[in-house]
Amino acid sequence: MNKMTPAMKQYYEAKEKHKDALIFFRMGDFYESFGEDAKVIAKELEITLTSRGRDKEGEDMPLAGIPYHAVDSYLPKLIKKGYKVAICEQLEDPKMAKGVVKRGVVRVITPGTVIDSSLISDQSNNYLMSISGDGREFGISFLDVSTGEFLTTQFPDNTSYDKIISEASRMHPAECILAPGLFENKKLKDRLSQLNIIINKFDTEAFDLKSARERLLKHFGVMTLEGMGCEKLKFAIEASGASLLYAKTTQMRDLNHIQSMRTYSENEFMVLDSITLRNLEIIQGIRGETAGSLLSVIDHTKTPMGGRLLRKWILLPLISVSKITERQDAIDEIIKKTLLRYDLRSQLSHIRDIERLIGRIVYGNSNARDLIALKVSLLTIPEITRSLKESDVRSGLLLNILERLGDHQDIVALLDRALVDDPPVTVREGGMIKEGYNQKLDELKEMSLHGKDWIARMQQKERDRTGIKSLKIGYNSVFGYYIEVTKNNLSQVPSDYIRKQTTANGERFYTPELKEKEAMILSADDKRTALEFELFTEINYFIAGKSRELQVTANALGEIDVISNLAEIAVNNKYVRPEVNDNCNILIRDGRHPVIEYAIQGGFVPNDTQMDCQDNQFLLLTGPNMAGKSTFMRQTALIVIMAQIGSFVPASFASIGLVDRIFTRVGAFDDLASGQSTFMIEMVELANILNNATPRSLILLDEIGRGTSTYDGYSIAKAVVEYIHNKDRAGVRSLFATHYHQLTAMSGVLKRVKNYHVAVKEEGNDLVFLRKIIPGATDKSYGIHVARLAGVPLKVTQRAKEILKEVENGSSIGSRGKDSAKYTQLVLFDSDNTAKESPVVEELKKLNVDAMTPLEALNALADLKKKVGEGCE
Repeated sequence: MNKMTPAMKQYYEAKEKHKDALIFFRMGDFYESFGEDAKVIAKELEITLTSRGRDKEGEDMPLAGIPYHAVDSYLPKLIKKGYKVAICEQLEDPKMAKGVVKRGVVRVITPGTVIDSSLISDQSNNYLMSISGDGREFGISFLDVSTGEFLTTQFPDNTSYDKIISEASRMHPAECILAPGLFENKKLKDRLSQLNIIINKFDTEAFDLKSARERLLKHFGVMTLEGMGCEKLKFAIEASGASLLYAKTTQMRDLNHIQSMRTYSENEFMVLDSITLRNLEIIQGIRGETAGSLLSVIDHTKTPMGGRLLRKWILLPLISVSKITERQDAIDEIIKKTLLRYDLRSQLSHIRDIERLIGRIVYGNSNARDLIALKVSLLTIPEITRSLKESDVRSGLLLNILERLGDHQDIVALLDRALVDDPPVTVREGGMIKEGYNQKLDELKEMSLHGKDWIARMQQKERDRTGIKSLKIGYNSVFGYYIEVTKNNLSQVPSDYIRKQTTANGERFYTPELKEKEAMILSADDKRTALEFELFTEINYFIAGKSRELQVTANALGEIDVISNLAEIAVNNKYVRPEVNDNCNILIRDGRHPVIEYAIQGGFVPNDTQMDCQDNQFLLLTGPNMAGKSTFMRQTALIVIMAQIGSFVPASFASIGLVDRIFTRVGAFDDLASGQSTFMIEMVELANILNNATPRSLILLDEIGRGTSTYDGYSIAKAVVEYIHNKDRAGVRSLFATHYHQLTAMSGVLKRVKNYHVAVKEEGNDLVFLRKIIPGATDKSYGIHVARLAGVPLKVTQRAKEILKEVENGSSIGSRGKDSAKYTQLVLFDSDNTAKESPVVEELKKLNVDAMTPLEALNALADLKKKVGEGCE
């Protein structure tokens, strides 16, 4: 270390304090990286790796660097791959430094704590998740440093990991921190990693209950956490305290825009686990893209705050009739007030991301363009307020929003007076502050920008005063400004000229006035940029002091955006207002799948759904593949979700009895990494459904048991139907699609099971899917026809038809020998021509039951019973 340069000593000191981060070390106009960091950065950013000097071992020191002004284009690549980056800045002006420039790490950027607009999506929150627990009970928190949103909850004793994973799936954090004890929990880490969450270990002390509680109390300036709802939730406090410390440690400041924390309960919202989110394609399509999801269809919000809020609403459907009705009333009013709706959509399009602008302003990371964006946004608020008042809005939610919008014209006036309309990106090079805002700055600008003009005017003035036509004023970096007079004109030099330098052709002089102006001109530019930054900082500080009021306004704008968006979607897509109540009925007339209907733009066949807890609790769906069973099931669930977020729904009428949780088991997915087959995953998901469903849940099951042999599969499917129907003596509302046609007989045994099937029209060898769900059962699957539609070779499908006929006639697989394995198709009389038929069966076949009287039938039954008894003996 003693042989190292002072700068390299600074680098190693920074690296020692931030061992798990890549160091961006500011040197002039570049961020440099050294050693192993340089190798990683060069590889990940695809930049040149060079070397400079020697490392501690005397070897060539690897070096990689990026221009400091281009950091925003490089950082996202590293952060998205899960790297931490420590920014080590110059802490003093190099021009003023004595010796080596002081440097220090000013912040650490991690996936869950970024605030830079280039690193995060406008339409979703960027959460840092924290988990604390003892293996049986857990607390979790979600903190969005960029917006200041802070949430926490605690799960009861004997919590399974499923609840943690469900919340992680729903909130989709960018990063999760764990205490060292939980970090060693491979099962928890693996399941979080499967969701593409970056996992980091944090200090055990950060999760200590006492210190975590004191940290939260101090930050929020309160004496108890009662008001936030978590005073007695040990693990919620630990998780929240740790996440706050992690954020402050990485950002290296107080983060005063995090002004409150809300404790939520899983009982406040419908539970949508990771499997249901995937299967119903609520936020993302099945392949991970946004297109094809429910969110993509109903999200036409105008503001980033509205986009993020709508996403939360979809992920957290309400289970309170009064809160749902409050949202519906607001949407209904805006639907009916067409001009108001048009005005709001237009006005909201001018609103920028106020939530994140506040975060950057409070953090001190904003620039003048951020403040101009804030001004433009705040200028629009009086227009929105005026529109709502002139429309005489009446709904409680709209009136509440109107009250929270605020005014903020003091901020608008300040920014309008202080900042130019199109400022530069950087705040260190001036050009931000308007003329007239600060007199001293105006003088410095005049001197900096017009100093040469003043020199030219002085030169002409001195020529006129002295009569020396060849007199000139020059400048060099050693002697500064000077008046140069040739030898022939030295006799005309005034007495107030002070000699400065002798040259071969003459003498150089200066005057007190020139000396004064020289100091002003040479320092004016530096002083101007320094003063502009000082003034900008003062403005930024003033606005930061208004952060609480601005956050309230941002939240109100997000709400009016979501409400007007859902109103617009309802009008454009012909959605209706659903009735939402506490009973058990789900009645949908002419229901449509919102995503498929949107994609095909016409031609979607609507269907009715009628469910209750008396006669139509369990709907058993049969019919061919591709006919629409899965679409029908999914659309029912999506309509329920839309209704419970307060949205209108794609139907001609809908009455929805509240659902506390939606369970789905559709599709087939292998998990080869964990060694689980499709069938194993199916059974794991099925176990979760059967163990956790309540009478208020809604279950969607598609082809249960198809991953194993027919006998096993049928047995499992039948047992599942019985279990769900009889669960807790009340049963669970369920949609169950199957190709086991034998299950349709259960409607005669289980009183709440009803058969439905997809209508199909056969035209010769062709099959027409009518996409209509009608009462009753079907006994055909048309699988061979679907195979032909899929492009399976004709030779295969023709042979399949031949084999099907053999199966239907009771043939066996392979040879027809006595020991051949039978087809595993369940039939009532499965014949085997090589075996002797039972005398009882022979008698049954001979009976003409249509011609028998009741007495004859009873006598025949008694005779058969007697023969069976004799056979048993």
